[in-house]
Amino acid sequence: MDLKYRKSWDEYVKELSEKVYDGKPVIYWEVKYPFPMSNRDYVYVRERRDLDVDGRKIWVILAKSASVAQCPEKSGVIRVCDYKQSLAIESDGGSGIKVFMNYFDNPGGSIPSWLINWAAKSGVPSFITDLQKACNNYPSNCKQVKT
Repeated sequence: MDLKYRKSWDEYVKELSEKVYDGKPVIYWEVKYPFPMSNRDYVYVRERRDLDVDGRKIWVILAKSASVAQCPEKSGVIRVCDYKQSLAIESDGGSGIKVFMNYFDNPGGSIPSWLINWAAKSGVPSFITDLQKACNNYPSNCKQVKT
């Protein structure tokens, strides 16, 4: 949910911001793709719900693509118009968490098989490792921001 922090640890973020249009917060996210491919961008809305289910704390984040006239497509960047993400995070009762994520996007354009293979074998596992490190470092980041 912390876009500023996301920009500090995710090397694939080119641009990431939140603005309010027609009373609704909307996220703009441009993702760096390797040469010779075009970057992709997303315009989406999200919501977070904090649940208490029989004493268990569960945080749910839902995101989906949105069409917003104030966020036109950029030349040279492919707009991802079909994006959905559901994320549930639950405390394990100790110092850890359980995470469930369902993610879909249609990146559009032609994606070469070498990139698909790299993403499956290296890109996604590497991103999960980076995400885990970011989660572990978040409390100290928050302390630094406050001081």
